[in-house]
Amino acid sequence: MLVLLVFTCFLGATAQRKVMDQARTYVKSGKEADLAKAEKLMNDLLRDSVNRGKEKIWVILADVARKQYELGNEKLYLKQKIDTASLFTTAMKMFTIYEALDSVDALPDKKGRVVLHHRSKSQEFLHPFRPNLYKGGIFFTRRNEFPKAWDFFDKYIQCAYHPLYDGMNYLNTDTLLSTAAYMALYTGYRMKDTLKMVKHLPMALSDSTRHENAYRYLAENYIANGDTAHYVEYLQKGFEQYPTNPFFFPRLTDYLNSKGLTDSATVVIDRAYAVDSTNVLFLFAKSTALLNAGNYEECIMLTERLLALNDSMPEAYCNMGLAYYNQAIAIDRNMQRSRKKRRAMQELYAKSKPYMEKFRALAPDQQSKWVPALYNIYLNLNMGREFEEIDSLYRQLNQP
Repeated sequence: MLVLLVFTCFLGATAQRKVMDQARTYVKSGKEADLAKAEKLMNDLLRDSVNRGKEKIWVILADVARKQYELGNEKLYLKQKIDTASLFTTAMKMFTIYEALDSVDALPDKKGRVVLHHRSKSQEFLHPFRPNLYKGGIFFTRRNEFPKAWDFFDKYIQCAYHPLYDGMNYLNTDTLLSTAAYMALYTGYRMKDTLKMVKHLPMALSDSTRHENAYRYLAENYIANGDTAHYVEYLQKGFEQYPTNPFFFPRLTDYLNSKGLTDSATVVIDRAYAVDSTNVLFLFAKSTALLNAGNYEECIMLTERLLALNDSMPEAYCNMGLAYYNQAIAIDRNMQRSRKKRRAMQELYAKSKPYMEKFRALAPDQQSKWVPALYNIYLNLNMGREFEEIDSLYRQLNQP
């Protein structure tokens, strides 16, 4: 039985050598079809996990990938017809195979020694081609093939950490790393893949000029995935660094108000207003905060400034109208009002009227806001024809 086992192993080893010899012959021919055959032969051997630690197989496969890439580059140089996507894919494959070869090369021998036979030559060969990984990422990004693009950016970045490139010091010398990391974040965002977005996040954020967009992408991704805590975290970071950015401020204040954190929302609004008191968005937020707090006179004065800057903003007219209307309602609800107070109430309804009518004209679909207000205004000002029309709308609005 022992003799039979040894003989069987011998036959297996002999057959494997023949396969490898055949593959080497294919590689030497350098023909595209032969290289594909050699690649298949080696990949067939690697399907057996026992063979994955065999250096010679990986050497042949690396030679195949190198030849395939050189063929593609030669066609490009000669301006022959070539599939650009295929050339980039071959580059990715080449780097992956050489890195696998290096991992096998770095395995200790039977005496526990590590003797590197290929690293220096592999590193020297691959280094000039590494920028093509970044270019491949850009290429596939432009084609909206974001999973492929992310793989290229990731591979480009990972070179900075792989032992194969020890001595190249990419982390300190490669000025494109932070850009590649930002692009990895962006392509992860386009895939709605949080893990891919944050894999190289510290590196992506190492360039502060990209924080503005990065924080936005992160916030959008987290809220889309139901992660409110991280959503608010990046809204806050974005607002702290970019208070005038129209993305962070309104979403942050909306969130805080929706959670009943009006004091926190007011702090954010006040800070934004202090940064730019002429910003229409900040003025409106401040106007709304004053309205909700019942500071009607301040609200009116500030909203007048807002309308002077933008007289086509429906919500500004609504705030102005409600600032007068709410004061009138407060008097209207007082059962012990005097004739003087009744006159004051009607004056307030009269002041509210043009603003609520303008709001109606600019925002006809927001009936739930202007119908009840105009109903009370027309009723108290004895405006029969206008009241009949608004009464009909009021009834429709309140139908079960």
